Amino acid sequence: MSSPPHTVLPWVVRRTRLPLLSLRCVDCRSESATTGEGRFRVNANGKLLDVWLLVRCVSCDRTSKLTVHERTPVRSFDPAELHGYGVNDPDLVTSTLLDPLLARRHHFTLDWTGAWRLDAPSAGLDAAWPVQVAVVFADPVPLRPDRLIAQGLGLSRNEALRRVKCDIPLRRPTSTGFTFTVLAGD
Repeated sequence: MSSPPHTVLPWVVRRTRLPLLSLRCVDCRSESATTGEGRFRVNANGKLLDVWLLVRCVSCDRTSKLTVHERTPVRSFDPAELHGYGVNDPDLVTSTLLDPLLARRHHFTLDWTGAWRLDAPSAGLDAAWPVQVAVVFADPVPLRPDRLIAQGLGLSRNEALRRVKCDIPLRRPTSTGFTFTVLAGD
């Protein structure tokens, strides 16, 4: 029978900005686009609305539109959602951009490089062993647990894999919380 870990460290993964889109620009053929401040364009045609999310190429600054709603009756919108489109609500921009159906429809992926940070207390690796860490995602940032653990502990990925026990696959991206145990080094 093993004893429970002595120390529990809380780690929180937070989004620092919206991720870049891996989307080919029609002008310069660059692969990166951004939502910038996050803006919608709404166009009315009678009782039908078109809603687009505007994205900008990082290289040439060309603006493109991603269709969010096309020829949708005005009555089918929730009034709060419709107001959010009109005032470019940042939370609505975020939820729209992170919607996997939008990404699939427009054939883009999200590049999270540099768009997140790990809030972790100083690694108490000098404390009693083993150390248990509880990882919580404040935002749905898909990360490979092995890279996150290596960064958080200041170890190489191989060393982190050798010293960590976890119930989830460490080399498959996740955006849900998990816990792991760090074992003492040799």
